Amino acid sequence: MILSPLWIPVTVAAALFQCWRTALQQKLRGQLSVNAAAVVRYLYGMPVGAALLLLYWLLFGGAVGMPGWTFLALCAAGGLGQILGTNLLIMAFGHRGFAVGTAYAKTEAVQGAILALVLLGERISALAWIGIGIGVSGVLWLSLAGKARTLGELLRATVQPAALLGVAAGFFFALTSVLVKAANGALPGEDPILRALVTLVVTNILQTGMQGGWLIAREPDQVGAVFRTWRSSAQVGALSACGSACWFTGFALAPVALVRAVGQVEILFTLLFSRFFLRESMTRTEVLGALTVVCGVVLVLLGR
Repeated sequence: MILSPLWIPVTVAAALFQCWRTALQQKLRGQLSVNAAAVVRYLYGMPVGAALLLLYWLLFGGAVGMPGWTFLALCAAGGLGQILGTNLLIMAFGHRGFAVGTAYAKTEAVQGAILALVLLGERISALAWIGIGIGVSGVLWLSLAGKARTLGELLRATVQPAALLGVAAGFFFALTSVLVKAANGALPGEDPILRALVTLVVTNILQTGMQGGWLIAREPDQVGAVFRTWRSSAQVGALSACGSACWFTGFALAPVALVRAVGQVEILFTLLFSRFFLRESMTRTEVLGALTVVCGVVLVLLGR
């Protein structure tokens, strides 16, 4: 049940922050390993997330109860899912690039709807399901534009490493969404947004410990690089914290399927970034794909 229409602008903001962060994180991939490039989003995101929590509490007040083991376990599982999804997405970049890796990961909208239905019992309307399907089709159309002209090329494109890595990343991001929403519900307190921000901070702390520990044990030479690149890494962490705060808030206010479906507008931000900042012209195919994504999002909103 949707608690507030605030989930819509919050989700759009989350998509914008995520697009921006992913672009910066891809640049870091040339300086850091997959794990190091991923850990910066949690390490440098922790203080920003804590600052957002403090600011919200100072402005609106409120309180949450003592976190239980169920809450902590859900945060840890969700945090691990996000780590795996992030690593897989960065690996996808290495095969076909930023826009394509992001596009394939957007299948998380369908995967999230299915997981939320199975694990949380969240049901959405038939119109919303149609909108999700259309939106994902538009994203995949954009990812394959100009790359698959025949059925054989299309089939080969969908089983290439970038596609498989992107779909796997989408699965773990979708699973993270469900676990984060469950964690929010397991934390005592009346304000869902305050609970979402507490969940974010706790999850970031656990993620830093998990992936940071892995980095120290398996790639000790990368630890120094994480701190040497602090200027770029801090930007990635800040954008990640802001994006996650918006995602977690969206999950607290609306069904996972709707939030992830509207979050597909991230691909539109990617195209706009390409057009207005990189001065790359948009093809007719890209315009058609973008309109398809918009159509899918509109149907999701109408069917909510």
